Amino acid sequence: MHLRNSQGRPMTDAPLAGLLVLDLSQFLSGPSSALRLGDLGARVIKVERPDGGDLTRRLYLSDTGIGGDSTLFHAINRGKESIALDYKDATQRAALMRLVGRADVVIQNFRPGVAERLGIGPDMLTAANPRLVCGVISGYGPDGDWAHLPGQDLLAQARSGVMWLTGSAGDGPVPMGLAVADLLAGAALTQGILAALVRRGVTGRGGVVRTSLLEALVDFQFEVLTTHLNDGGRLPARAVAHGAHAWLAAPYGVYRCADGWLALAMTPLPRLAQVLDLPALADLPPGAGFARRDEILTLIAAHLATQPLAHWLALAEATDLWAAPVMDWPALLESKAFQGLELLQTVTGPHGSLRTTRAPITIDGWRPGCIRAAPAVDEQGAAIRAEFGL
Repeated sequence: MHLRNSQGRPMTDAPLAGLLVLDLSQFLSGPSSALRLGDLGARVIKVERPDGGDLTRRLYLSDTGIGGDSTLFHAINRGKESIALDYKDATQRAALMRLVGRADVVIQNFRPGVAERLGIGPDMLTAANPRLVCGVISGYGPDGDWAHLPGQDLLAQARSGVMWLTGSAGDGPVPMGLAVADLLAGAALTQGILAALVRRGVTGRGGVVRTSLLEALVDFQFEVLTTHLNDGGRLPARAVAHGAHAWLAAPYGVYRCADGWLALAMTPLPRLAQVLDLPALADLPPGAGFARRDEILTLIAAHLATQPLAHWLALAEATDLWAAPVMDWPALLESKAFQGLELLQTVTGPHGSLRTTRAPITIDGWRPGCIRAAPAVDEQGAAIRAEFGL
């Protein structure tokens, strides 16, 4: 790991420096958790299948990866080391267990029951190393009616209810345009692992931290689901058009201007009437923003369409109106605000380099960074075997 603070100086006291993480997972959820621990200074050894390694190496819509591996694989596995072990082989499984005996954290995302059948279940690992923190991600929890089902992001979104919160009333269910379940579950697992490591520092005892794609998505919806649970079971109603939140009143929404799109957040309608010079909003009764939401959203949309985006942004800034342009990636990347955050880095490997993101946090002015690309399958295998006597 090449760790540097925001001024580019080497960071020698990264919070997790000295910890060893074994990443037995693949795809996105588990590897994203291991990535965050690596960003914070832990050494991460990715344990892969000998026959091709992590399936994500060959899974993605882009062919811009390094050395035949996908961009996604490199983004989620940068800075890790790789050793290839066949869990079904007794000798290689014994080698894995020796690694487990030296590890601080192990991360798994097998389908429930698979790790146990392979002889590497969480309880088996923590029995072999009582100080170990074992992090486990599944699709729907370790047991129950759905435990045996594929733990895949889109399928979890479909079961979670989240698809009915996005889009307009006339739309069907709208999935998120990225693997939100995987990444949220990875973040939740990281939080649990860090908490368990803190407890271990006090008591010396490890433990098993579990989460699932479904649990992460339910927690993601806590705001609106809590409303549903305490409002007689009433379901949120998506706006006919221009809406952005199923439970928030007008003017909350996204509107097309003459040459772009404007997001408009919570604003009292009388104030909005004054700022936008839209008198039809001035004398509406209390509660009209929700009771007459579609009517008001349509009215605002027609008005905003008469002027270019720059006109409304200048007005919003002058009056402290909560508004923002809807930006695509090129616009975001070109903005000085984004560039000032130093959120991008270039990782490099034997087969080329890749531009990717950095960790979304700073600690004492230090933003974690790593310039080493993801490894080839078993790239560090010989060195790891020698180091740990495998």
